[in-house]
Amino acid sequence: MSKSNLRPHVRLFVTAILFALTAAGSAQRSIPAPPDVAAPPADAVFTSSGLATKVVEPGDGAEHPGPTSRVTVHYTGWQTDGNMFDSSVGGLPFQARLNRVIAGWTEGVQLMVTGEKRRLWIPEDLAYRGGDPSGMLVFDVELIAFN
Repeated sequence: MSKSNLRPHVRLFVTAILFALTAAGSAQRSIPAPPDVAAPPADAVFTSSGLATKVVEPGDGAEHPGPTSRVTVHYTGWQTDGNMFDSSVGGLPFQARLNRVIAGWTEGVQLMVTGEKRRLWIPEDLAYRGGDPSGMLVFDVELIAFN
């Protein structure tokens, strides 16, 4: 096979791989909402900003990330009606700097230690401020690592 005949085959192969990766990424399974998704329970802790949090599983770390830490997490997000709108569970963990995410995450993830799973009830003004998804959002976040 000549070099000129190889190029269309390579392009087709790369296109097929990209299509498969896109399809796999969009085939996200739905994770059932927790029973307390509609509102924070009585044992949730509220911060002065209105963020409510609850430790779902304690971690084994002692240090907390700072406001600009780069975090690696798994998360799932629901609206208060129980509809899941996003999740990293079952895929690659999400990585971001805490000063580059919604304010509720910046505040809530700083309360966590490595290995901890925490539920966050984020008021709309600490989330997407009328964007999509709107309203109070509920996230389960597992802090895998930070630096």
